[in-house]
Amino acid sequence: MIRIFKEQARLLLTYQPDRSNDASWLDDKLRQDGSVTLRRTFTFTSADLASTEVPPPDGDDGERVFLLGVSEGDYYKINKDILGLKYDLLLDRAMKLEPRTFVAYRDISIFRRIDELIDESIIVGGKNEMAIPLADFDQLLKTFPTSTELTHYARSRIARVLKDYFGTLSDAERQLNKYLEKKPKLPASSRENRLETFELTKFEYIHAELMAMLQAAEEYTEKDWQRKILGLLLFIFPKYIAVLENVHIKDFYSKPDKTTNRFIDLMLVDANGSVDIIEVKKPFSNALLSRHKYRDNHTPRTELAGTVMQAEKYLFHLSKWGRTGEQEIYKKRKHELPAVIDLKITNPKALILLGRNNDFTGEQRFDFEVIRRKYANMVDIMTYDDLLGRVENIIAMMKQRLSGGSAQ
Repeated sequence: MIRIFKEQARLLLTYQPDRSNDASWLDDKLRQDGSVTLRRTFTFTSADLASTEVPPPDGDDGERVFLLGVSEGDYYKINKDILGLKYDLLLDRAMKLEPRTFVAYRDISIFRRIDELIDESIIVGGKNEMAIPLADFDQLLKTFPTSTELTHYARSRIARVLKDYFGTLSDAERQLNKYLEKKPKLPASSRENRLETFELTKFEYIHAELMAMLQAAEEYTEKDWQRKILGLLLFIFPKYIAVLENVHIKDFYSKPDKTTNRFIDLMLVDANGSVDIIEVKKPFSNALLSRHKYRDNHTPRTELAGTVMQAEKYLFHLSKWGRTGEQEIYKKRKHELPAVIDLKITNPKALILLGRNNDFTGEQRFDFEVIRRKYANMVDIMTYDDLLGRVENIIAMMKQRLSGGSAQ
C-alpha cells in the first residue's frame, strides 16, 4: 500500500507492505537493479529514500519512505524520472494529493497518459498561466474509467468489430427495421407525400443514431467516430457527394525556401466539384470555452482555437495552390469521384464539428455565438447539440407538413 503526504518543504511517498509480505523484495530490487517501480507509476532509486540507506537483508519489514517532490515556490516539483515524463511535474502545494491523483484503476499512470499527448511541462493549479485549473484537473480524474467501464468499453469495441462480420445491429438500426416492418402500407397518395414520409423516417433514424453515438462516444476511436459521423452528415447536408480523406496539399509559405507537404484530414466535394474542408472532433465536454472569465468574457479553449487555426491554414494553402492544386488532387483521387466531375478550389470554406454546449450558461452561449460569427472562412462552428437540434427541427417540420400544416 502506498500513501502520499506533505512534510514541510517535501512531498513524501511511503510504501507499507501488507500482512503477508515484507519490504525485503523492495530492498532486493534496489540493490540488484538500482531502482524499483511501485504501482507501475513511481520509479525510485536508493538516492530517493527519505531515510538513510537501504536496510540490510536482515533489516526490519516496516514501511519505506521515498522523496517524491520538493517545494519550489507555490508548487511541489516532482522529478520527471520518477514518473517517466519528458519534463518535471509541478503541482500546486495547496491541492490535495493522494494516490488517486497519480494512479488510475489498473495502475494507469495519469500523468504519463497526459505526457504522451503533449510536449510541454504539466502544471496543475496555482497562478501559472499555463496551468490546468484544479477544477478541470479534478474533472479529468473523473474521466479515467473504472473497472466496470473498462470491461464495458472492451466488450463494446469487440462487438463493434464483430458487427461487420456477424451483422449485429445497433439499437437505432434495430428500431428502424422494427418500425419499417410494422408500418402499414402507405395509402395511395401523391409521390411527394411518399417522399416526405421516407425522408422523415431517414431523419428519425439519423437522430436515433446520433443519440446512441453520443451516449457511447468513448467506445469509438477518433477515426471510427469521424467515419460514422461523416456518413450521417452526408444525409443531413446532401449538397456534398463525396468525402476525401488525408488529402495531400502543398505549402509554399511556411518555409519560403522549401515546399512543405501538408495533409487535410477530411475534404468535402459538392455536386459541382467545389471543395470545402471539415474538421470533426469527438464530443469531449469542456472543449469550447473557458470556465473562468478573462476581462468578463469566456474565451475559446485550446481545442476550439487550435481547430479553427488549423482549418484557416488549410484553406489558405489550398486557395494559394489554385488550378495546379485542382489538377493534382483530381489526378490522385479521381477514382473516388464521378467520372465527369471537374474539381474546383473556389473560395473554399470550413465546417467544424466539436464539443458539447448542452450545459452552457446564458453568458457562455452568447460568447460562443460571438466567437463563431467572427470567422469569415468558417461556414459554421457547430457543436453536437447544435447538430441534434437541427435534425430535431427538420423532423418537426416534416411531421407538420405530413399532418397538413398543424404542428404535432
